[in-house]
Order: sequence, then C-alpha cells, then structure tokens
Amino acid sequence: MEREFLIDLFADFGPVAIRKMFSGYGISADGINFALALRAGLFFRADAVTIPDFEAEGSKPFQYSTRAKTVTVNSYWELPARLFDDSAELAQWARAALAAAQRAKVKKRPKAKQAAKKTAGKPAKAPKKATKKAAPRKGAKRRA
Repeated sequence: MEREFLIDLFADFGPVAIRKMFSGYGISADGINFALALRAGLFFRADAVTIPDFEAEGSKPFQYSTRAKTVTVNSYWELPARLFDDSAELAQWARAALAAAQRAKVKKRPKAKQAAKKTAGKPAKAPKKATKKAAPRKGAKRRA
C-alpha cells in the first residue's frame, strides 16, 4: 500500500502518522500505533472488546511465517475488505482500534508502577562481598 493511499483512506478518521515499519507502515494517532499496513493487507489493533467484530466479518489475525513455524499475532486483525469502500465506517473501526491500543497501553503501565512500589521504601541491597580466590591445590605448581 502506498503512503498517499493510506492518508486518503484515514481522511474521515483524522490525521494519522505513517512511518516505515517491517515490510510496510505503522499507522498511529496521538502517538499510539493502532494499525499496520503490510503486503498481506491492513491490520487493526484488536482486543477482547473488538475481536468479536473481526470474527463476525470473517477476518483473521495477522500471521507470518518463520523458517520453523507460523506465528499468529492476535493483537492485530485484518480489516474487512468491504471497509475500503466505506470511509465513514472505516473511521469507526479505526477509532475502535485506537481505543484497543490505548487499553493495551494502560494494561502495560501498572506493571512498571508495581515494580516501582515494591522497591520504594526498601533499603538498597548491599553489594556482594568479593570472594576469596581458592587456594592452590596441594602439590600443584604455581605459575609465575
């Protein structure tokens, strides 16, 4: 997909930032990546709230193959082809994808805060003491 095509496609959604990523583009709004435009198609961020909508349309999650296996990325789902001709509805799906990306960002944040809380107020650990070198074995020759 061409960059200009993507800008036009998201016109009803609002301004988006499009940057090179993998073999295509990452699409973001408000600094949050919510879509991927790759050779395989256009994929929107999805979560437990939005995946049922993708399933109802017969969409599949993003997949790629490595030498050893096929990897499924359940957080990005293929945009239904019919939406390429309906910019107003595509904008609704894009808003839902942005909301899913925002929810995912919020879920990640508490882990960092919890780690900070666990270490807050605790005294710093003392550095480990240096261990003595093992004495040479009896009868072993010393190197100069």
